[in-house]
Amino acid sequence: MVTAVVGANWGDEGKGKITDTLAEKADIIVRFQGGANAGHTIVNDYGKFALHTLPSGVFYGHTTSIIGNGVALDIPKLFNEIKSITDKGVPTPKILVSDRAQIVMPYHVLFDQYEEERLGKKSFGSTKSGIAPFYSDKYAKIGFQVSELFDEDVLTEKVDRIVDMKNIMLEHMYHKPTIDKKELLDTLHEYRDMVAPYKCDVSKFLWDAIKDGKQILLEGQLGTLKDPDHGIYPMVTSSSTLAAYGAIGAGIPPYEIKKIVTVVKAYSSAVGAGDFVSEIFGDEADELRRRGGDGGEFGATTGRPRRMGWFDCVASKYGCRMQGTTDVAFTVLDVLGYLDEIPVCVGYEIDGEVTTDFPVTPLLNKAKPVYKVLPGWKTDIRGIKKYEDLPENCRKYIEFVEEQIGFPITMVSNGPGRHDIIYR
Repeated sequence: MVTAVVGANWGDEGKGKITDTLAEKADIIVRFQGGANAGHTIVNDYGKFALHTLPSGVFYGHTTSIIGNGVALDIPKLFNEIKSITDKGVPTPKILVSDRAQIVMPYHVLFDQYEEERLGKKSFGSTKSGIAPFYSDKYAKIGFQVSELFDEDVLTEKVDRIVDMKNIMLEHMYHKPTIDKKELLDTLHEYRDMVAPYKCDVSKFLWDAIKDGKQILLEGQLGTLKDPDHGIYPMVTSSSTLAAYGAIGAGIPPYEIKKIVTVVKAYSSAVGAGDFVSEIFGDEADELRRRGGDGGEFGATTGRPRRMGWFDCVASKYGCRMQGTTDVAFTVLDVLGYLDEIPVCVGYEIDGEVTTDFPVTPLLNKAKPVYKVLPGWKTDIRGIKKYEDLPENCRKYIEFVEEQIGFPITMVSNGPGRHDIIYR
């Protein structure tokens, strides 16, 4: 059976922890989109880790971790990451990399930096990991596939052709140093040697695994609102963040995805630019940020302080609908235990009218939050294992959110650890 674990909002919902928990019963975990531009924070018996490319199931000896064809593969980053976990005593994971995955080139990272620099105040808040230039090249059909590293004639001809194109931009648009063809070719030969032991026809491997009845997890990066089609365009990422894309990014039939666990945070947070209706500021935001997550709300990749807000029913209902949610995993609920009252955004006021449907970006710019205030529970809920043992106001908060978004909350996370989870 195939299960997808995806985010409902702006990313940072706590997907890493949920994937890590579900991976205990999985055979295979697949990353199907995105690159090393976002991270998943995981706390387990080995310590605390921020993963960027590796799927969040690498800590179990019985699992195979797969980098799917939809991933932006930064080869040196992947290998540094493997080393960073094995250095901490984690057994060397079984890893397969799709021979159809495309490679983040050294110049993609430079172009990302140069473009943000050129845009100045109008920048997209990119993590400068090369992701937008990478996907631009992929769809302009001038990207490099893993399989091409192993055909020297193809590789040499392509480097020759593409470097000429890139150097025109570097010289005339950005006024930066140009790319040396021989140096680039040498780098790609190093990449080839690094990835050779892991290269695999992943879609065939997964097809056989599905036929054998294996448990497969698809792990998404970021969340619905960062999807290039259905998110807060243009302040989005460059690959689809939806479970539906899991079929394409892993190379499996869409009808095999039977369960879609959408991760929703008990309050809101976002990294990067873009509309965020329930955002809060000042001391109120600082307090929530400081108490949030495990060690505070700071980006797992960038270390940037996350933007904070109250729970947004409008965005979350939409986020769950676009994912095709079968189960909601509700995370970091324990963080809210300090509050006397908890505001929840239940609607958007746009041009004097209140809506509960998530709008397109130009209308989102005008949206003002409509709040309902719920009573807090003023107690620490970490360590509670049974739903009925949660304080009454805490249960009421969960049930209110569930009713507003219209999807069943079947998992409640009340702490950062692997087993801090309540099943309903």
